[in-house]
Amino acid sequence: MISSVRNRLLFAASFLAATFSFSTSADAQTAPPTRVAIVGLVHGHVQGFLHNLAAHPEIALVGISEPDPALRQKYIAKTHLSGDLFFATEAEMLKHTQPQAILVYTSIAGHRAAIEEAAPLHIAAMVEKPLATTVEDALAIQALSERYNVPVLTNYETTWYNSNTAAVKMLEEGKIGDLRKLVVHDGHEGPKEIGVDPEFLSWLTDPKQNGAGALFDFGCYGVDLATWILHGELPTTVTAVTLQIKPKIYPNVDDDSTVVLTYPHAQAILQGSWNWPFARKDMEIYGATGYVDTVYEDAAPGAKLRARLSGEKSEHVETAPALQAPQNDSLNYLAAVLAGTVKPQHDLNSLDTNITVVRILDAARRSAQSGKTIYVAQEVAAAAK
Repeated sequence: MISSVRNRLLFAASFLAATFSFSTSADAQTAPPTRVAIVGLVHGHVQGFLHNLAAHPEIALVGISEPDPALRQKYIAKTHLSGDLFFATEAEMLKHTQPQAILVYTSIAGHRAAIEEAAPLHIAAMVEKPLATTVEDALAIQALSERYNVPVLTNYETTWYNSNTAAVKMLEEGKIGDLRKLVVHDGHEGPKEIGVDPEFLSWLTDPKQNGAGALFDFGCYGVDLATWILHGELPTTVTAVTLQIKPKIYPNVDDDSTVVLTYPHAQAILQGSWNWPFARKDMEIYGATGYVDTVYEDAAPGAKLRARLSGEKSEHVETAPALQAPQNDSLNYLAAVLAGTVKPQHDLNSLDTNITVVRILDAARRSAQSGKTIYVAQEVAAAAK
C-alpha cells in the first residue's frame, strides 16, 4: 500500500512538472499546437499518453470525455488536470473543444461509436490496438473514414520499437534472404496478476468488449507485424488454438493463444498469452539464408538484435539504430499525418493494414471456436464478387 501511494504521488509530481514544462515550451512555438482530445478513460494505456504528453509541446490536450463520474474524479485527482477539461459525453466535449483528433481509450468495442461522433465533424482518430472487435465494425469505421476524408489510425506500442524496424529492414535489404517463418511472442503474466486498474480489467475480460481474451489483447500485435511484413497480404489460412489455463481468474475469455498463418511461401506463428512468466514483446524472423531476433528487454534506445547471416558460424549481436521523428512515437506520427507530411498507408498504424488485422483476428477467433482452419483469403475474395 505504501509503495502504491508513493507511486501515485510520484506520478502526480512528475505530471505537474512536465505539464508546466509543456505549457512554457508550447508558448515558444510559432505554429499553434495540434489540438487533441481523449475519449474514454477505461483503457489503461491512457496513463502512458498523459505521462508522455509533456514531451510534445506541439500537442495540446483540450478535452477528456468519460461517462463515469467516479473515473473522471479519479483522473482529476491523479493528474491534477483542471476539471474544466472533463466532460460526461463525447458530443459535449467535441462541441466545446473542437479538437483536430480524438485519442480513443474506450474498450475496443467502443471504438466505432467514438469515431461515429467525430468523423462527421472531420475530426481524425487514433484508437488503441486493435482497431475493432468485429469485421462489421472495422468496415463501418473504414466507411466513415472514406466518407468524411479523415484519418483513422491504430496505435500499437510495438510500432515504436526500433528493434522491430531494424529487424524488418534487414529482411527487406535481403540480408537474411526471402522470408520463410515469423514467430512473434507477446504478453505478460496476466492483467489481474500485474494489477491493472479495475476499469481496465473489467472490459479486458469481457469477450464482447475486448473481442476475446489474450487472443485479441496480445495476438493483435503479432497479426499487425505479420501484415506489415507481408505488405498487407491476406494469409491463405488461419488456424488458432486458445486455452483457459486459469479459468477461475478468467472464466469468460481465453488466456492463452497460438495463431498460425500460412502464406504461399511463408508461415507466421503468433503467440499471445496471459501466461508468460514475465512480460515480453519480441519476434524472430527467419529467412532462407539467415535469421534476426529482437530482444524485448531492450525495446528502447540501445535495443539489441541477435542475428546470424549466411557464412557466419555463430550469431552476433548488434544495436538497432534509433528511430527518427515522426516515426519514433505515436504523437509525432499523429501530428505528421494531420499535417499531411506522412501518408498512413501500408504501415503498422494505417487503416488498410488494420482492416486486414481485424479480418485475421476474426478468422482466428472462429478457428479457435470451431477447431477448423479458416481459408480467409478465399472468404474475402468470394465476398468481393
